Amino acid sequence: MNNFLAIRSPVGAVMIAAKIVHNRNLEQFKLTMRILVVEDEPKLNKGLVEGLQKRGYAVDFAFDGEEGEKLALWNSYDVIILDIMLPKRDGREVCRTVRTKGKTTPILFLTAKDTIEDKVAGLNDGADDYLVKPFSFDELHARIRALLRRPPLATADILQLDDLRVDTKAQTVTVKGQTLNFTLREYGLLEYLLRNQGIVKTREDILEHVWDRFFDSFSNVVDVHLKNLRKKLPNSYAKRIQTIWGKGYRLV
Repeated sequence: MNNFLAIRSPVGAVMIAAKIVHNRNLEQFKLTMRILVVEDEPKLNKGLVEGLQKRGYAVDFAFDGEEGEKLALWNSYDVIILDIMLPKRDGREVCRTVRTKGKTTPILFLTAKDTIEDKVAGLNDGADDYLVKPFSFDELHARIRALLRRPPLATADILQLDDLRVDTKAQTVTVKGQTLNFTLREYGLLEYLLRNQGIVKTREDILEHVWDRFFDSFSNVVDVHLKNLRKKLPNSYAKRIQTIWGKGYRLV
């Protein structure tokens, strides 16, 4: 548990939060898309969470189907990675419940059940993809990116605002070819606002998509990071992040 922070989840189980990263070079990674991992094997759960965080995703996680279902229904995720053989509640049951409740979040089954019948049943239960263990993490990541490209969650690799260019695949930000450096959260804020250009986003919207569920929703964390983001942007772009009093923020 070295370099990890133990936090009690809303359901009551003690969870292990994101690894505290000391390498400042990792701070350029994007952190916009939010993923839920539901896997009961502790080592694999930890490996998935760390691997996805290193690739720039905000990650929540659970070790049983009951908590996984609650998180999937309570929160807004861009992708859910779901094991089938889970304690307390089977993954297929979780998938069916999520779909019955009207949630359209892409679900990827990650499981040792490898027969054609298992795959057909899982997809018929509402899953969008099915990957059999053991698996390559590179393949898993490619499948996640493929799910994120599907409407309405389609994502572009290059985001452009005049001379400001964000390459979400290379995870770089440049203005007229000059690289700008941001922290994880600052990058996440910039990418999220660019993807929603012209749309007013509330603090709650931003917290939900750029932070994971361990943030303090009563703090001024969004305001602080946006202030820092503006300082690091050229003045002409900083001015384009508008504060809409009583509502939120908008990039124009």
